[in-house]
Amino acid sequence: MQYFYQSVYDLIVETSTNLPGDVRRAVQAAQENEDKGTRSALSLSRIADNIHMAECNVSPICQDTGMPTFIIHCPVGANQIIMKKQILEAVANATKASKLRTNSVDSLTGANSGDNLGPGTPVVHFEQWERDDIEVKLILKGGGCENKNIQYSLPADLEGVGKAGRDLDGIRKCVMHAVYQAQGQGCSAGFIGVGIGGDRTSGYELAKHQLFRHVDDVNPHPELRKVEEYVMEHANTLGIGTMGFGGQVTLLGCKVGVMNRLPASFFVSVAYNCWAFRRQGVVLNAETGEINGWSYPRGTEVSFQEAFEASAEEAKNTPKEERREVVLTTPISEEQIRSLKVGDVVVINGTMHTGRDALHKYLMDHDAPVDLNGAAIYHCGPVMSKDEAGEWHVKAAGPTTSIREEPYQGDIIKKFGIRAVIGKGGMGPKTLAALKEHGGVYLNAIGGAAQYYAQCFKKVEGVDYMEFGIPEAMWHLETEGFAAIVTMDSHGNSLHADVEKNSLEKLAALKEPVFK
Repeated sequence: MQYFYQSVYDLIVETSTNLPGDVRRAVQAAQENEDKGTRSALSLSRIADNIHMAECNVSPICQDTGMPTFIIHCPVGANQIIMKKQILEAVANATKASKLRTNSVDSLTGANSGDNLGPGTPVVHFEQWERDDIEVKLILKGGGCENKNIQYSLPADLEGVGKAGRDLDGIRKCVMHAVYQAQGQGCSAGFIGVGIGGDRTSGYELAKHQLFRHVDDVNPHPELRKVEEYVMEHANTLGIGTMGFGGQVTLLGCKVGVMNRLPASFFVSVAYNCWAFRRQGVVLNAETGEINGWSYPRGTEVSFQEAFEASAEEAKNTPKEERREVVLTTPISEEQIRSLKVGDVVVINGTMHTGRDALHKYLMDHDAPVDLNGAAIYHCGPVMSKDEAGEWHVKAAGPTTSIREEPYQGDIIKKFGIRAVIGKGGMGPKTLAALKEHGGVYLNAIGGAAQYYAQCFKKVEGVDYMEFGIPEAMWHLETEGFAAIVTMDSHGNSLHADVEKNSLEKLAALKEPVFK
């Protein structure tokens, strides 16, 4: 199969950079259903921009390209050893070409392999079938949404929905609770795959396999179809909205599968996927490895050009009083920060610093390599490339989920005088207290909008701690026009806490259907 390697490489690039057609239609429907002029509507407009830009730039839709997971169906006699070697080679070369982020990290040392190869990465599953062609499917599921996966062991008592028994109604309660607990941290509006039964391992695998279904398919199992329809109708009444900003659209798809279980165990496993639902597949000639077709509609079949233009027009025509916009240049003063309130749009110019888990842990016990007084720190693990002259360039740079830094952030704000913390999904009470005491704000950027934000970074001024790996290093970036929304201010207000409280009340008030 002389073309197998190239076909897999093309699949990786397509999956990372060109959102599938069925997913695009779901995002377009969300735009139509969201209230115009709201924070969620504006976020969906930026998402439309980003989808279009990623396709045009052939660059990652989201900087977190996740754990590449391949499912290969092949005829009897196909050489799986050779195929896996070529898959690994394609993954390494796609990483080198900045189509994938360096995401494979040693669990004990924290060392990044630099090529997405290592024990357990990428994930490759082979299954034989009776057809005479080969199908290779790939899903790129980022860490932010992966962290919002959840597994329930029934019976259980769940916040907001009460007792969940070993029946369809108990399953419904688990799924609704899974949507609630994700809030905006998994880059809503999202998709969920649900696995009923199995053991703890196979249940999660079944849930993830549901994400390979087409967005607009219909479950052939009548009881499961009822659950899917109920969840799609009622999840969007919780008011969580895009990025957790509140709104009409919280969920874009729900797919449920079932398998047998042990009598003593009843697991409901939920795999949460962000709006950047990157999965694609190719059908290959088993003799040559050439691509005969694609498993899902390609993004080029559902143009986002009109959505891109419409979102630009909407942003231009939205009255300024509905979204107060404040331009700040770093370093930022406490007086400027104290003037901001939840809901303000902040546009940042000047130097911005990236920082994720490794950096926050390190700074707890060490000095910073640069002066951070008045600084903006961005929870981001970018995709970077180096040109022939040795200059670094930002290829993709959306925000990561901020809640992971909650154990550190308040102390880091106090220690270094940081004024603006930027990320997605919000943070907790410890950070909120530090923002109030020391004069800081949390700015929520649009999760997954890696191309939209990459254009704001005009120059890489420097980098520290490359030993942490490219995503965890501290990048110093010359920034122009970086826009985000104040969702936690210096007066003790948190949009995230308000949305979570309101959505819990709506969850508890839902009428329970009768499943027979």
